[in-house]
Amino acid sequence: MAAQTRALVSAQWLADALRNNLFGPKLRVLDSSWFLPKMKRDPRAEFAQKHIPGSSFFDIDDCRDKSSAEDHMLPTCGHFSRYAGDLGIGNDTHVVVYDTSDFGSFSAPRVWWMFRVFGHGSVSVLDGGMRNWLAGGHPVTSDDRKPERAEFKATLNASWVKSYEDVLENIRGEKVQVVDARSAGRFRGTEPEPRHDTLPGHIPGALNMPFTSFLDASGKELGAESLSKLFREAGVDLEKPLWASCGSGVTACHVVLAAHLLGHPGVCVYDGAWSEWFKRASPENIISEGK
Repeated sequence: MAAQTRALVSAQWLADALRNNLFGPKLRVLDSSWFLPKMKRDPRAEFAQKHIPGSSFFDIDDCRDKSSAEDHMLPTCGHFSRYAGDLGIGNDTHVVVYDTSDFGSFSAPRVWWMFRVFGHGSVSVLDGGMRNWLAGGHPVTSDDRKPERAEFKATLNASWVKSYEDVLENIRGEKVQVVDARSAGRFRGTEPEPRHDTLPGHIPGALNMPFTSFLDASGKELGAESLSKLFREAGVDLEKPLWASCGSGVTACHVVLAAHLLGHPGVCVYDGAWSEWFKRASPENIISEGK
């Protein structure tokens, strides 16, 4: 099934699956909402109040490397295997992820990427998220039933994950394109970062493609032609190696998803992202127009 899995599924497709009682061991739906502290939203509390029937909550702040000082770095294979299994997900389960962001999609592509980097290709993002699910008049519930545990075996594709050292080496060699998915102001250094211990700016040589640029006015992913134009206008050649970054490794995955939809599934993620880079990089490797 993994080979045929679409990276995006529509709200109508998921509603039909719900109506036909297809949710279960072969199809699991995850609310993967996560918000920056400044947004003052509690995704777990919101899930308890309202979610797509039959879905479970996936917490990227829980399923992470808790030994790292950085936010929600990838967990170990064992941790991810247990976490996914506890959500009723096996290696033959089709996973659909969504979030409740006003953007339509914010953190869901991160969890889509997490499953893929841990060897599970049968995963899709709900196009337009909860925003479009509600706009379509589809049902929600507060009923939360814990799924029956399944066995999941994760296998990490380490080549898709880049470290601070990898990015630093690339500055010297300039062999790989790096795209930053933060807003233009944060990238240029003219708008503040949401984390109090981090100033804005960007990695030398990086290109800026704000994650919101991949979405249309309704919060759905742009079509292939528009996505191709975005990459082209940003100066990105999808035929060449590409790494994605952002603030903490979440919205970088929008770059990965967009490239995947265009037939380029191998975009890598700098997991520590700008929050790590700012703390560790020397001053000449922090590019900013700000004061």
